[in-house]
Formats: sequence, C-alpha cells, structure tokens
Amino acid sequence: VQLVESGGGSVQAGGSLRLSCAASGYTYSSYCMGWFRQAPGKEREGVATAVSRSNTQLYAASVRDRFTFSQDYDQNTVYLHLNDLRPEDTAMYYCVGEPMEGSYCPVQRTPHFDVRGQGTQVTVS
Repeated sequence: VQLVESGGGSVQAGGSLRLSCAASGYTYSSYCMGWFRQAPGKEREGVATAVSRSNTQLYAASVRDRFTFSQDYDQNTVYLHLNDLRPEDTAMYYCVGEPMEGSYCPVQRTPHFDVRGQGTQVTVS
C-alpha cells in the first residue's frame, strides 16, 4: 500500500486548505484511512479517520466542525478539508491507513496505523 500526499501550504488564520492523499495497492474490503499531525516539539495528534468507501468519519475535538474528510472512490483519493485554520493547526500532516479491525477507525490510533505517507506541511500565521 502506498499513500502520497499533497496540498499543504501557508495561509493566514481563518483561511482554508485541502490536503489530498492518493492511495494505491490495497484490496481489503474495509480499510481505515486517517490523518494525524505533529508540530515541532509536540506529541503526534490524531486528527480524523474514515472507513474506506463509507460515510463513517470521526474527528478529534480540536478540529471537529472545522475539518472535513471526503473520498473520491474513482480516484482512490481521500481529502482533508481544513477550514477556519488557526495558528495552533500548524504542523506536518500525515495520511495513514490500515485494514479495519472492529467496527470503527479510532482517531487516537492514527499515529500508529500501518501505512503512512511522507507528510505535508501546513503553516498558519
């Protein structure tokens, strides 16, 4: 499985970005996709998860109602829409994935998912 991210950048507070993650190589019927972030000197923080080809999504409290997960099934690409960005959202964002176990995809587990992309930087000033 390979994950390739794009879409980070620098924006002012209140602005928006869309992160993309192109996935390839997985054949599981249920797959957890997610994002976590890490700021310099801080712990990794789970941001959001979604079950592949499903509307089931979970968000960390710190981003709920501002970030939205979406999927393009034809392109095997997932997106994280970042709205109303704040300086505290500044971090490296990583797309992650792993086969689904259980009935949902825990957000707090995202830093430990099996597969991780190279990361994309988001800077909010």
